[in-house]
Amino acid sequence: MAVIIRNEKDEVMGAKSAKGPWVTDSLEAEALACRTALEFAVDIGLSDIVIEGDCVQVINAIKADRGNLSQLGHVIEDIQVLISGLRWVKVRWVKRSANLVAHSLAWYAKNISNDVIWLEDDPPPTLEPLFHDCLAIME
Repeated sequence: MAVIIRNEKDEVMGAKSAKGPWVTDSLEAEALACRTALEFAVDIGLSDIVIEGDCVQVINAIKADRGNLSQLGHVIEDIQVLISGLRWVKVRWVKRSANLVAHSLAWYAKNISNDVIWLEDDPPPTLEPLFHDCLAIME
């Protein structure tokens, strides 16, 4: 599982690689990563954030006003509760090519035994994908 938090200037404010729970599919992985990102943002004291994800189903479920009755409904509800406690939140879909840092950190997490956290610093395994993310965002 991986999380990267950037400020409005796209500077890295925090990143986390962690062993996540066993998941059944990519939807579950994306939803759990989003919840972890929100918990991490709260832990480091952020109240204005942009949530980006490359799974349109999860992004749409988070944005929906109605209850989610899927098997991920409890995770989506957790995310919505966390969002309601923040001052300002924007939720948006990004193409997969603009989300390489998170994917790089997720692969990195497969090879660690303990969670690794970086604050206000680019995590070493993501320097190249960070460059590609910036290019993709500018397109």
